[in-house]
Amino acid sequence: MRIVLAGFMGTGKSVVGRELAERRGLPFVDLDAWIEERVGMPVKEVFATQGEEAFREIERRVVRDACALDDAVIAAGGGAVVDDENREALAEGGLVFCLVASPEAVARRVGAKVQERPMLAGHADLLARIRELQAEREPAYARIPRQIDTSDLSVDQVVDAIESAVEAASRSREVSS
Repeated sequence: MRIVLAGFMGTGKSVVGRELAERRGLPFVDLDAWIEERVGMPVKEVFATQGEEAFREIERRVVRDACALDDAVIAAGGGAVVDDENREALAEGGLVFCLVASPEAVARRVGAKVQERPMLAGHADLLARIRELQAEREPAYARIPRQIDTSDLSVDQVVDAIESAVEAASRSREVSS
């Protein structure tokens, strides 16, 4: 089974994804790490040297490659599901969960490494920038029916919630077959 974790930066996609993959005995795929491997530079350098549009095209190719995996836990980049093509590809044949968190929780989580976040770096008011980006992306995130607010949850609690939803979806598929 392919399980996809989408959502804004700092909501826990990578750390939750690693733990979920370990529990389920599945490979873990971090799409940003795949992009970095492909282009040989960090995401922030891709943004700085090639721009966001070039990054999003690379991201589309990497999403298509990841969707070829039948059994994996995939952490999509924060903006990946804003692209309709990516969102549809990730949802086809897999369960997609949107991890959400309050702007304050995101700021706490990314604050120390804000310069590594190209969409946040260089903005004087971090909280205002997070709110702005979350508002822009909210319509895309809202299209994902399985939402988990990670603001006040531990990694284990988020993984437990995902595991419960996966089991419920599996039982539902068995019933409808």
